[in-house]
Amino acid sequence: MKSAYFDYAAATPISEKSQSAMKPFMEELFYNPSALYTAAQKVKQSIQEARKLVASELGCKSSEIIFTAGGTESDNLAIKGVMEQFPQGNVVISAVEHDAVTVPAKQFEHKICAVQSNGRIDVEALRSLIDDKTVLVSVMYANNEIGTIQPIHDIAKIIKKILIERKIKASSSNNFKALPIYLHTDACQAANYLPLLTNTLGVDLMTLNGGKIYGPKQSGILYVRTGLVLSTQILGGGQERSFRSGTENVAGIVGFAASLKEAGLMRFTESDRLRQLSELFINKLAEKVPNTIVNGSIKHRLPNNIHITVPGCDNERLMMELDERGLMVATGSACSASSDEPSHVLKAIGLSDAHAYSSLRITFGRQTTEAEVRQLVNNLSDIVAK
Repeated sequence: MKSAYFDYAAATPISEKSQSAMKPFMEELFYNPSALYTAAQKVKQSIQEARKLVASELGCKSSEIIFTAGGTESDNLAIKGVMEQFPQGNVVISAVEHDAVTVPAKQFEHKICAVQSNGRIDVEALRSLIDDKTVLVSVMYANNEIGTIQPIHDIAKIIKKILIERKIKASSSNNFKALPIYLHTDACQAANYLPLLTNTLGVDLMTLNGGKIYGPKQSGILYVRTGLVLSTQILGGGQERSFRSGTENVAGIVGFAASLKEAGLMRFTESDRLRQLSELFINKLAEKVPNTIVNGSIKHRLPNNIHITVPGCDNERLMMELDERGLMVATGSACSASSDEPSHVLKAIGLSDAHAYSSLRITFGRQTTEAEVRQLVNNLSDIVAK
């Protein structure tokens, strides 16, 4: 039986355009961009061109782009980079954040905002957690497990109002010092399918990951709004404006930029195609396995993500039997696959342990076909029936 891959949220294959852009920098243009001879300076210029390309996709200044080694580093730089400057401050995060946000946030005074049963954050509930000491709010753009999209623009509007309130309070009271407050969003899963214009979203910091957008693994960026100063996390030679030292991964940087541009060009047509495949899968599965539950928001959802619960079935058993038939799905986030505990995301939306252990994450991508989707439904139905 022909194998088929349904775990694009975990990793995407590198596109031909990204590979083509990277190849010269893995062969003849191998020079260290910090060297002063002409050939090395041309390589350095390629980094700057990649930076401009990324900035154009985000609608920001090229000086606001920091190249990193992926989403985890970018999230850590955002959280720790802000919080280390304000030891008296606190950070507010959602209950469904990736561990790359949750773990560093827990090193500081923090608050966790609950989400609704569909995985969406309640903006007013978030507002109630923000106090005069809150200096950072981090809410992911789209969830990596259940695909729910968050109202980032609405959150940004609330934070803007809070900033105004703080300034008014400071002007009328000598005893009140107005702290800044910043909004960070992890947009790693969103980049293929949702708009990324930073001013429209209203974010101060945004994380992207090349390994999720058909670019190279261990590549990514952190967008940092002009005027926002971060505490440096990686010390050394002062590369990337001293935000993260180390010889630049030029091939990764160029490949990331190429993949982000390609994602932007394909965003609308690919989203429509995958939305149709997702609807086909959900409808056919409802016919063949009628007790299946679709988790997360139906309305506010990534077009490629279907997270399901099949009550009474062990998800690892389902995953392994599908794998034996050449069909690759996930039982949850690949980054926490080694944990025996139920996903904190599924707990946050109210799933019982039993339902969490009966859940699968299925994510489509550019190579997914209608025939493969039907193949998955038929095999999943057959396995459940047995």
